[in-house]
Amino acid sequence: MPHAYIVAAARTAGAKRNGRLASWHPADMAGEILNALIDRSGIDPAAVEDVIMGCVSQVGEQSFHIGRNAVMASKLPDSVPAVSIDRQCGSSQQALHFAAQAIMSGTQDVVIAAGVESMTRVPMGSPTILAAKAGIGTGPWTDRIKSRYGVTEFSQFTGAQMIADKYNFSREQLDEYSVRSHHRAAAATATGAFEKEILPLQIELPTGETTFHREDEGIRPDATLESIASVKLLQEGGKISAANASQICDGASGVLVVSEAALKTHNLTPIARIHHLTITGGDPVIMLEEPIPATKRALKKSGMKIEDIDLYEVNEAFAPVPLAWLQELHADPNRLNVNGGAIALGHPLGASGTKLMTTLIHALKSRGLRYGLQTMCEGGGLANVTIIEVA
Repeated sequence: MPHAYIVAAARTAGAKRNGRLASWHPADMAGEILNALIDRSGIDPAAVEDVIMGCVSQVGEQSFHIGRNAVMASKLPDSVPAVSIDRQCGSSQQALHFAAQAIMSGTQDVVIAAGVESMTRVPMGSPTILAAKAGIGTGPWTDRIKSRYGVTEFSQFTGAQMIADKYNFSREQLDEYSVRSHHRAAAATATGAFEKEILPLQIELPTGETTFHREDEGIRPDATLESIASVKLLQEGGKISAANASQICDGASGVLVVSEAALKTHNLTPIARIHHLTITGGDPVIMLEEPIPATKRALKKSGMKIEDIDLYEVNEAFAPVPLAWLQELHADPNRLNVNGGAIALGHPLGASGTKLMTTLIHALKSRGLRYGLQTMCEGGGLANVTIIEVA
């Protein structure tokens, strides 16, 4: 089977809600990522055969086909098509899977996989909120669906609490993990680990001064167990708080995926090779546990063991998710999210898949390591797993 290679990867620095990227329209933000991938690879923009754009809340400024609008906001010619996809939090990781599959099938040679989410300008849950305000429909889940699963709603917050209870994690364990995420992200920032992967975006400060947003805004270098533990729980008697969950975030990211023929034709240098792709579905109620069976399947199908993987990126939607994954996979915590995760860096929903991939590639290369695994819990009880080999 033909191989698929990544030749460029970039992300914006994460920004808080109403923070440093609040003035950026998501189409423009995504367009800048597309430009960066062209600039970093040196490829002719007209050679791009498709753009696959992940985005969760495709309404408002992210409606009317955000993928195509990102192309229109970039230097890519009108001849470059695009598609917008939603696999919830794994949207841009799935964009990468679709891009790799197109390359590996031999149907295309140059494809961009990307993602964007402005959670400031298009708040999480906007599609259902707007429909409810307009009095349109009864919501995404019918009585038939709710009856089948014995619930009145499907909630990621409920799922996170269920995982914490199932694996007997204490509030203190979740908070300790969160502190570690902040400290790792702060150390990575201080040592310049993110500099090569981040695309600086120009912003205007409240003072009127123009500068560039080039560092993740949500990191708390001074985080302590006491400060994290002081944050109010989302549910009385529960274990989940905003401090041990991922941060709402604005951002965009992307990778350029090509065939071996394209490497030669366009004189490109690979930075990683796609080694394996897996997607699974499971229990939509506990929802966020699916990375565990998905990773087990990926390792089995690829003929690998967890010990063969040098670094893992497991999205920190909530602290119980990576902790349960570590426990069930018997994985090495020192290889997990080595530069921090979404608890510190933010989780820009549709952009998180290729954001994590960008960070994973750069972390492997800087350490001289070979194999990386990325997985993401997703709404509806889904999970993507991607295994890469750095060039």
